Amino acid sequence: MSKKKKEDYIMRERKRWAFLGIPWTFTVYTLKEKKLVIDRGLFTSIREEILLYRIVDMSYSRTLGQKIFGMGTVKVYSKDKTNPSLEIKNIRHSNDFYESLSEAVERDRIRMKMRQSELIDVDYPTDADSDT
Repeated sequence: MSKKKKEDYIMRERKRWAFLGIPWTFTVYTLKEKKLVIDRGLFTSIREEILLYRIVDMSYSRTLGQKIFGMGTVKVYSKDKTNPSLEIKNIRHSNDFYESLSEAVERDRIRMKMRQSELIDVDYPTDADSDT
């Protein structure tokens, strides 16, 4: 008889309606040690993942309505092909989620021995581009 393993995640938040912050949506954002997982859907379920070391930049914002209902938005920009930019909108504990995500990204970059410059596209001149 095997024991069911407890899910290991750092933080989990559910997208909420902008009106009153009611969690009647079917989108859940889960921050794990090595990836950000997005689960969407009721009848058709879709799971997307972004590896943390591929995240290039993040921003955090709150509208007046979000402040009133205790929510916020975290925007994530990554080198992921399917999700180059992701808006995690209308979540509670948004500042905690942002800080936890930022710390997890840095930990994963150190684990993978990655630097920010390795993720940025640099256009180096080639032999065909030179005038000589």
